Amino acid sequence: MRYISTRGDAPDLGFEDAMLTGLARDGGLYVPETVPTMSAGDIAALAGLPYEEVAFRVMRPFVSDTFTDEEFADIIAKAYAGFNHDARAPLVQLGANHFLLELFHGPTLAFKDFAMQLIGQLFQVALSRRGEKVTIVGATSGDTGSAAIEAFKGLDAVDVFILFPHGRVSDVQRRQMTTPTEANVHALAMDGDFDDCQARLKDMFNDFEFRDAVKLAGVNSINWARVLAQVVYYFTSAVALGAPHRKVSFTVPTGNFGDIFAGYIAKKMGLPIDQLVIATNQNDILHRTMETGAYTKAGVTPSISPSMDIQVSSNFERVLFDAYGRDGKVVADQMADLSNGGFKISQGAMEFLRETFDSGRASEDETMAQIKTSFARTGEVLCPHSAVGVKVAEDHLGDSPMITLATAHPAKFPAAVKDACGQDAPLPPRMSGLFDRDERMTRVANDLGALEALIRERTGR
Repeated sequence: MRYISTRGDAPDLGFEDAMLTGLARDGGLYVPETVPTMSAGDIAALAGLPYEEVAFRVMRPFVSDTFTDEEFADIIAKAYAGFNHDARAPLVQLGANHFLLELFHGPTLAFKDFAMQLIGQLFQVALSRRGEKVTIVGATSGDTGSAAIEAFKGLDAVDVFILFPHGRVSDVQRRQMTTPTEANVHALAMDGDFDDCQARLKDMFNDFEFRDAVKLAGVNSINWARVLAQVVYYFTSAVALGAPHRKVSFTVPTGNFGDIFAGYIAKKMGLPIDQLVIATNQNDILHRTMETGAYTKAGVTPSISPSMDIQVSSNFERVLFDAYGRDGKVVADQMADLSNGGFKISQGAMEFLRETFDSGRASEDETMAQIKTSFARTGEVLCPHSAVGVKVAEDHLGDSPMITLATAHPAKFPAAVKDACGQDAPLPPRMSGLFDRDERMTRVANDLGALEALIRERTGR
């Protein structure tokens, strides 16, 4: 299995190198050269298996010979041992044909744990084998940062720096990043919004002298291993509702496009997916793109679903690569146009996207109303991101069962939940002392030179 860049001008890599490299040296994102498929019989055989066994069968072809079967099975077992639900990703029924996929039973109460716990174990084995130490820098709109810190804290082979937009994450999200005491963890509150954090991260990867000096590695959703881990729960949930014998639909609240791109990969692998619905909040660039055919930035308005407050959706580049027939030069040109505010997508590429995805948006008022309505009807307390998904899903219900991805525990957004339905969403007992712990973070300017100097100083490189 080889991995190629979406911009067509970087070396092809094997799984391990693609994982440790993160962003390709031409600025593109790595994708598999070919996507392996599973037969209907293979998919049917997943029914009733433990989550870990499904994960092994779905991901194994992408890993190739990087790890032995025994090593990979052990990595998966360790990755999900800390989850608080035996099913790992349980389904809850919301209505006659609508189901919620709870993805918040991991250590940091967000779907990012599925990928980050796995990638932490993958890095640990690969770096131990190589005898290397790397510097992980990540940008987060809320959940990726805490999941990365939880996965990598205390590891000798890794220093972790997480950029988050100062004042634009919830108190719980911030404290999950700023209260760990391990010396290899560095929480950086950066001036600006998430797109600014993501832009500085990409700038660091494109500064090759700095990148090589600190041995920079990335664990944002730009990292292919992150996407791969998320493919698994599409299979477990679809099979639970009758796949491959019937089609299943998914609605995915998304800002950076990584989680729904994982669904797209599952469909390419052979999972019979009917609709893949993009759900956006008021920062609706993905929905607007699907409606207008133009990817045009319009600024970020802070919302009660801050993890979706994004205008530059990194993983959208991966699906554009397929939409343009895997023409890396066209993708590179389109990405260059982002610096001028956006780009127009060709008619053929838009036809591909509209055949593959549906989309919708939920306003702040609609999101709050959905939290209230869902609680009154079902007793299910939704986080604001999951509520965006449920609202959009309700507008797209059809003949096939609809699965909405619940991306975070409501306790991560207590103020919004309380305002919407009058219901407290307490933290699980293992996090009960979160607000009693001391915070440790550094306020940083939106300045590449200053960020690089700080990272060099703390890593001694």
